[in-house]
Amino acid sequence: MKKWISTIVTWILAIILIVTAAAVIISKASGGEPKLFGLELKGVLSGSMEPTFMTGSIIAIKPGGDMTRFQKGDVITFKVDDKTLITHRIVDVLKNGKNVSYVTKGDNNAKPDPTPVLSENVVGEYIGITIPNLSYLLDFIRSKAGAVILMIVPGIFLLGYSVLSIRKAINQLESKTANQ
Repeated sequence: MKKWISTIVTWILAIILIVTAAAVIISKASGGEPKLFGLELKGVLSGSMEPTFMTGSIIAIKPGGDMTRFQKGDVITFKVDDKTLITHRIVDVLKNGKNVSYVTKGDNNAKPDPTPVLSENVVGEYIGITIPNLSYLLDFIRSKAGAVILMIVPGIFLLGYSVLSIRKAINQLESKTANQ
C-alpha cells in the first residue's frame, strides 16, 4: 500500500511540475495569452459582460475566418487600438456594400458602445468556454516572481520526495543486510 501511495505522489508531483513548466513556457512564448488547440485564451479584465462571464475569468475565442459572418447576438473580441481588446455582444449589424461593421454592447452595460466595430478589427468569436478566476493565476504565472515560484517550488518538492524515497530504500536495504 505504501509503495502505491509513494508512486502516486511521485507521479502527481511530476505532472504538476510538467504542467506548470508548460504553462509558463506557452505563456512566455505566445507573448501574451496562451493558445490551446487553435483557440486563444483571453483574460476578462472588466465586468461589462457579467453574468455571461465574470471579471478574472478566462474565455476561449476562435480567431480567424470571415470576419463579416457574425450576426446579432454573437459575442466577438475586437481591437480598439494596438493594445486594447474588448469582448462584447453584437446588438446590430451594419452593412454598406462590402463593408460590414457591428454595433456592440456589454451584457452588463446600459448602452451600446459609442463606435461601431469594423469587421477588420474583429479578432475572433467567443465560443462559450469560460474558466472562472483563472485569469488571476495566469497573470501571476506571467510575472517573473510567479514563473520562478511555479517552476522552483514543485521541483523542490519533487527533489525532496526523491531524497526521502532514496533514503527509505537505503534503510530497507541496510536492515535486510543486517538480518542476513
